[in-house]
Amino acid sequence: MESAWTALALSLKVAGCATLLNLLLGVGVGFLLARVRFVGRDLLDTVLTLPMVMPPTVLGFYLLVLVGRRGWLGAWLHDSFGINLIFTWQGAVIAASIVAFPLVFKPARAAFEAVDGQLEQAARVLGVSEAAIFFRVTLPLAWRGILAGLLLAFARALGEFGATLMVAGSIPGKTQTLSIAVYEAVQAGQDDVANTLVLITSVVCMVVLLAAGRLAPGRIANQ
Repeated sequence: MESAWTALALSLKVAGCATLLNLLLGVGVGFLLARVRFVGRDLLDTVLTLPMVMPPTVLGFYLLVLVGRRGWLGAWLHDSFGINLIFTWQGAVIAASIVAFPLVFKPARAAFEAVDGQLEQAARVLGVSEAAIFFRVTLPLAWRGILAGLLLAFARALGEFGATLMVAGSIPGKTQTLSIAVYEAVQAGQDDVANTLVLITSVVCMVVLLAAGRLAPGRIANQ
């Protein structure tokens, strides 16, 4: 049981860091694509959405090519700063962030596009700065959609398996998340441990999904 709680703590840590990272990147990119029109915007949207449909093992392979010791970014980080992301919990965070990114980016873009532009324009007429408009007008009107996306991304990051396994491996206490621990327990024939891990994962994910459902636009409109 101790190993199960260790895996849960690591999974929550990885999912939390991945969600925080996606809060910054997903909301920023979502706002950019919702407000700025430029050549190749649809292509960029497609590329950023690919992690939603691409097999996680393929994403894991791309990450190995990118941040591995022989990858151009991984080699630079290692030679310049002594940083190695492979087989570390930080590598698991990167893998989970990429897999869950579309679940923040797409709802954030939709939420920003749903904001009434006349309200923002009225603020401009009153002399409000663009930064103040974002934090005082746009974000307060879009936050429910963004938060729902963040909760879904957290659940997805919590259950990530393929990309995380390829990048971070399965080191008990260091990189072995809940989903990987379930796989290892089943492979070892430890059904009791697997059942406990599955129950813990299911309960956490159900709580997150219920919270995300409460924030759905249709649900809010009916309340």
